[in-house]
This record gives sequence, C-alpha cells and structure tokens, in this order.
Amino acid sequence: MSKKIILTGGGTAGHVTPNLALLPSLRAQGFDIVYIGSKDGIEKELITAAGVDYRAISSGKLRRYFDMKNFTDVFRVAAGVFQATAIIARQKPDVIFSKGGFVAVPVAVGAFLNRVPFVAHESDMTPGLANKLAMPFAKKVCTTFPEAVKYVKGGKGVHTGTPIRAELFKGSAEKGLEFCGFDGKKPVLLIMGGSLGSVVINDAVKEVINELTAKFDIAHIRGKGNLDKSLENIKGYKQFEYVNKELRDIFAATDIVISRAGANAISEFLALNKPMLLIPLSKKASRGDQILNANSFKAQGFAEVINEENLNGKLLVNTVDILYNNREKYISAMRSSAGADGVSAVMREINNALK
Repeated sequence: MSKKIILTGGGTAGHVTPNLALLPSLRAQGFDIVYIGSKDGIEKELITAAGVDYRAISSGKLRRYFDMKNFTDVFRVAAGVFQATAIIARQKPDVIFSKGGFVAVPVAVGAFLNRVPFVAHESDMTPGLANKLAMPFAKKVCTTFPEAVKYVKGGKGVHTGTPIRAELFKGSAEKGLEFCGFDGKKPVLLIMGGSLGSVVINDAVKEVINELTAKFDIAHIRGKGNLDKSLENIKGYKQFEYVNKELRDIFAATDIVISRAGANAISEFLALNKPMLLIPLSKKASRGDQILNANSFKAQGFAEVINEENLNGKLLVNTVDILYNNREKYISAMRSSAGADGVSAVMREINNALK
C-alpha cells in the first residue's frame, strides 16, 4: 500500500536541503511525495530540479518589528492557509514534514484542519518565529542540537540531528586533491565562511597565510567577489568563490575545517567526522544562533570555537594546531554522537507519526 507525504519549508536553502536529503529514503520506502512551497522562493527551483511534484501557495513574512509589509503579509498568510488546506484535502497525505520558514506556517494550520500528523524540524538552538508559530500543530519537533529539546513545549522535542545529503558521503579524496592541485604530502585545511563568505575570516587567514601553508594545504572558499589576487601564487593555497559538485571531493580530502557555525554546514561536518574550528557570526550581525550552535558543538567535543571579537592571526594558528594535533579525540566524539545520522533519525519520527 503506497504512502503519501507532503514536505514543506522554504525561504532559504537551509530550509530546503534537509528535505532534499530525505528524498532517497522516502522513495526507497515507497512514499509518494508532494512539496508545498512559496510561489517565488528558492525552494521552487531546488525541488522541481529534484523531480518532485511542487505546489505553490501565498506566503508572507511575519516580522517582530514594525514594517508596513506586516499589514499586507497578514493577508498573504491567510490566503496561504486556505490554499494549503485545500491542497492537503485533495492530496490526502498520511503525514506532513516541515523544515521551517514562513511558508510552513500555513501548511501547519492546514495539517491541523485536515487532521494530518505534522512533524517539524528546528535547525537552530532556539526556534525561529515561523517554527514557534507552527510547533503547536506538530506531533513531534526534531532538533539539530540536544539542548534545543528543552525549548519545545509539551514533550514533543526529540534530538535527531539534521538530514544530510547522501552524495556528500560519496566524495573522492584523490579527486579533491587533484581539483585543488595538491600533492597529498600535507594535511588539508578547508576554510569556508558561509554562502556569502566571511571578510573577517578571510582577513585573519591572510594575516598568517605563511604559517598555515607551512603545515597545511589550504582549500579556501572565500565567497562571491572575494577572491584575493595577492594570494594567487602561494604554494599550497587554492582559493574559490564557490564550489558546488566538487565540494564532496574536497570534503573527502579534508582533515580539519575552519567555518562559520550555520546549523546545516556544521551538521555536514559532524556527519563526515571533520574536526572543526568554528567562528560564529557575532550578535551584531545575527540573532546569536551561530554562537549557541558553536558552543553546543564545543561542549559535545566536536569543535573548538573562537568568537569573532577575539579573532586574530596568532590565536587562529594556535587553535588550528590544537585542533589538528587532537583530531582523533574530536573524531571519536563525532562518531558516537546521536545526531550524526539525521536521515535515519528523522525518517523514524516520520514513520512513527503516520496515521
């Protein structure tokens, strides 16, 4: 007997890629899959490219601050609730899974009105506004971090980790070294600063580039428009604006990572057992969720952390040395983590919630 699931989530790639990671397991278990997303969000392109039936609804962003758009977006959300409720009534899914974002709020209400079990996933330590609004309608709320369970009311929280795309595990270290032009004689340090790159990290690395390349071959994903011509001829240093399909090969060749602390990125490093030095976005540039993410991973023994305000070249070199010299300790902690296989853990909750 076939089962049907509706997936939802959107607004950023982070609200879509975990859903994409679930597709192979859902298909292997015989689920028919429908996706509800916004009309013009990034999710439409990503999901249709994966061959999934996509249904668009109106969605609006509910802001915690005064903005004239709040008045018009209330009507968009209301329209989205009617549209999502009608789609769910027609599709008759057995279960709905949400990765969050504001498009998920109308779907959560539609699930409740159609009496369809609803499972949500929260990436960050503390729930964002959209997930806070959707959580009362959820049967279970999966979390990336063990500490986040306590923020989910009603005993609904369960620590699962984040679903990671299967292709990331299929990288070739040999291809990764070749792509970067490295000979494999030194360990590889991967540096990445999120999808837009990080000027703070890039500047700190430049300050101590000679000390770092004395010990490591460095693959540095600097972000769009951030390539530095003055570093082009440094032996053992390869810079990129952005890497897509070759990223899995670079991951396979990587020994340790320097990164921001976005939940999806660090979940990938955890699943791949890559010891990490995390430099979270400061509270000046975010709501502070990356700081909480980084501190959780340090407490669990997966990472070292440098707060952006304290970052300098000398501290960077010293912390990289600590990370590399003790790498087996971090790898051992990651291998024994309950959050290392997010796909299996989330699939378990989806199957438990089936009508």
